[in-house]
Formats: sequence, structure tokens, C-alpha cells
Amino acid sequence: MDKGALYIISTPIGNLEDIAVRAIKTIFSVDYLLCEDTRTTGILLTEIQKRYTSLIPLSFKKPVLIPYYDEVENTKAPEVINHLLDGKNCGLISENGTPLISDPGFVVVREAIRRNIKVIPIPGPTAAITALSISGLPVHNFYFGGYLPKKQNKRLKFIKSLLLCFETLEHKPTLIFYETPHRLNQTLTDLINVVGDKHIVICRELTKIHEEIFRGTISEAITHFSQPKGEFVILF
Repeated sequence: MDKGALYIISTPIGNLEDIAVRAIKTIFSVDYLLCEDTRTTGILLTEIQKRYTSLIPLSFKKPVLIPYYDEVENTKAPEVINHLLDGKNCGLISENGTPLISDPGFVVVREAIRRNIKVIPIPGPTAAITALSISGLPVHNFYFGGYLPKKQNKRLKFIKSLLLCFETLEHKPTLIFYETPHRLNQTLTDLINVVGDKHIVICRELTKIHEEIFRGTISEAITHFSQPKGEFVILF
């Protein structure tokens, strides 16, 4: 029996109109769809069917949704691999953007590769790269660190060690991080204590109705985002 394929499907980071035609076709052709939140994914599938009916294959089928988030990844991955070995095609999506980028998926991708199962990318948006492209900061060399550590002492230690790594480079990379609203101000305070009152770019709610691009010093950012809401990308 032929093995199935694992599709890594990127979805919009906010604006549904950013979804790729290939992503739509793939979502409605796989047997199983791994997703962080089945309720949110169900809403997404319904919206796609409403707006993009003509792009959905005539022989489409709604995939079976499999909850696949950080806490269950190690237990769910073997189940998914078994489906793939049985010849079923599986897709993996995250809440938004490109899967595996600060999201679950690494375990099943690594195991699929080990089992000689095809892993096929369906590319699309990623918040980090989208933010970098409009930041006005150097793009030839950058470091993406995902989410900084939650605990302050670990966060400070990480930032200091990271800066030390790049200290001898002639051209310092642009650093990119994700942050949640409830930790944003503490992270900015930590940054100003470690790197000084540097110029910073903060992107909030990219591609969504309340999209905002802030450019200024870290201290100005702390004042500006005194009551932060939404999803943030920090670049400096």
C-alpha cells in the first residue's frame, strides 16, 4: 500500500483573503486535518466554503479534524503516522500563519521524514517575515527567536546571551520576537535595561482590522502600549 503524504499548510495570519489557492484545494482534499483548535478550524473551513466555493474541488470532502496542540503532540503524532502509513493524506495547520513556526508540528514532521513519508509544504504568510519586510530595519541578516522565556530571570539571561553571540559580528542581525499582550510591557522594560533605549519596531495585529506599525524608541513604545491588546511582533 502506498503511503499518504503530510501537507504543511500555511493559513492567513489575519486577513482571509491572503489564503493561497493551493491551500484551499489541499485542505479540502486531505483525509485528516491536524489543528490546534477544532472549533476555530471549523469556522475557518466554513468561511472558505462561503467565499471561495469555485476554488474547492468538485469532489471535495471535509477532512476529519484532529486536535493537535503542544500538550498532546507527543501522543497524537503516532496516531497521525499510522494514518499516513495506511495511505491517508494528512494536513497540518496552525491557528494562523505557517505551521511549526512557534507552533506544534515538529514531532510529526520529524517522524514522517524518518519513515520516508512525503512532507509537502503549502507556503503562505508568516508574521515574523511579514513584519520584517515592512520594518525598515536591515533584512539581509536576521534572527527569529519566537517567544521569549516567560520568567523574567530566564528572559533577561536569554537576551544577554543572545547579544553576546552576535557581539563580534560586523553587521548585527535584526532580532525578531513574538510577544503576548500581557507580557509586552515587562519584555520592553527588560529590553531597555539590557540594550538601552534603542529604536524598535512593533507590529500589532498584522493584516487585521486594527493593524498597527509602531516605530520609535523602547521607552516610547512602553508609553504607547500602556494597555496592549492583540498579537505582537517585536523587531530591533
